[in-house]
Order: sequence, then C-alpha cells, then structure tokens
Amino acid sequence: MGKQRVAQLEYSEFQSAMLDEEKRRRKAAKIIAVLEHFHGPLGGLTVGDVGCSAGFIADELAQAGAKHTLGIDIDVPGLRRAADRFGERVAFVCGDGTALPFPDGSVDVLVFNHIYEHVVDPDAVVAEMHRVLSDEGVLYLGLGNRLGVIEPHYKLPFLSYLPPALADRYVRASGRADHYYERFRTRRGLRRMLRAFHVWDYTFPVLATPTRFAGSELFPGALGRVVKGVLAKAPREVLRLLLPVVPTYLWVATKTPRRPAGAALPQPPERVRPL
Repeated sequence: MGKQRVAQLEYSEFQSAMLDEEKRRRKAAKIIAVLEHFHGPLGGLTVGDVGCSAGFIADELAQAGAKHTLGIDIDVPGLRRAADRFGERVAFVCGDGTALPFPDGSVDVLVFNHIYEHVVDPDAVVAEMHRVLSDEGVLYLGLGNRLGVIEPHYKLPFLSYLPPALADRYVRASGRADHYYERFRTRRGLRRMLRAFHVWDYTFPVLATPTRFAGSELFPGALGRVVKGVLAKAPREVLRLLLPVVPTYLWVATKTPRRPAGAALPQPPERVRPL
C-alpha cells in the first residue's frame, strides 16, 4: 500500500463492527438523544448520516421523525445492504464526503460519527459539511482522540500515539493487521479542524447521565454505578484535567451561535474554546 493513504472502499467488508446491528442502533439512540437535547425533535427536518455504511444509524434517524433522511458513503457493499433494507425511508447516495452532492445550506442535521480518522482529508469533509448545513443546522460529531490510551479499532495500548511507520510495525507484530490506516488527532487538532463552527462538548454530560442519553451500557454493574455517581458530582475543574486523554469526544457543532435547548444536567454541556 505504500505511504500514500487511499480511500477505504468497501469498509464494511473487512470491518465487521459496521454490520453489528444491535450495537449500531444503540449508538444511534445516543446520537439522537444528544441531538434532541441540543436542538429538539428531529420531526420535519432533513437529516444526513455521512459515512452511513450499512445504514443502521440512518434508519434510526428516519424513525426518529426526520422528514428526509440521507445516507452517504463510498462503501458500495454497505450501501447495497442499506438500500435493500431501508431504501423505502432513507435515500442512500454513493458519494465522497469531500464533494457532497447537496446544495448549499440544504441539510438541517448531519451526523459524522467516528469517521474522520478513516478519511484521507478530514478537513475537506468538514468544510463540505459546513457548506451543506443550514444556518440553523446542527452537526453531531463522535471524535476519537489520538491520546486515548487504548486504540479503539485494534484495542492496542498507545497505538495511535505512534508515527505511522512504528504503528504499522506494532499492528503487524500483534498479528491484527498488516497496516495501520487510521489517523487520529489530539483535542487541539480537532478544535482546529472544527474552527469554522461553534462547538458544544457533550462528552461529560453523556458519561455523567448515561441513562438520559441512551448510554446505560457505558457503566454496567455496581462499579459502573459508582463511576457514574462520581462523574455526576465531580467538580468540572477536575473533569477538565481529564479532557486531553478522554478516548472519545461527543461534540455538537453549529454554523451560528446557539445554546442547548434541553433541560439542565448534573454535568452541563460546555462550549469548546475555538482556536
């Protein structure tokens, strides 16, 4: 494959997680809960899932009341599966995120969930999402952090910390892959990537009140209840110290200044300071 990155075509053919329907629908429930807390119900809106693959999240968005639901990807096998199952209520489009086939300002809600590390030019995709999003629109972002200790795809500690050549050697030595494709960014790098947007951080609200955001599986058992209680009551100044190494950020972004519309939370969403 060499050092040049190319698009990950047919991703669902080699990443079985994309076909795990139960898990994908649980993720969708969390995404919808965050969007509804920030924006309100999705009824009557045009909603797009960028990087939809087999379409489970897009289907949940449609069932949440979206007037028009769009699924966009370059994963042709995934799109075929999606269209076969959900094509009556979701319009699936084979399209590159760097050239979204939609007019300026035509989409009310976009979802970009754990996708940026897989694309060749995430900055170009973000710019396209900014273009097609309406002035009052909302962008949901699930963003992996380069400094999260356990890399989420291969479950190897510190893998994403390494430069590409060493990361390739690490995954080969582990027997889990021949090449490490993904490219994560730090929190600072993600803030830079989203600098054209106004961003709210929902990471700690979701962790502190998982049942409110359909994330009850985040903290199972007695230990989980203790962790959840600590997160709900910890001073925000303490939690902010953890931000550089939180494995995943859950952000909501808008083109114009807005505030969350939902009820008060033990750990409220906070503005992400722009760079």
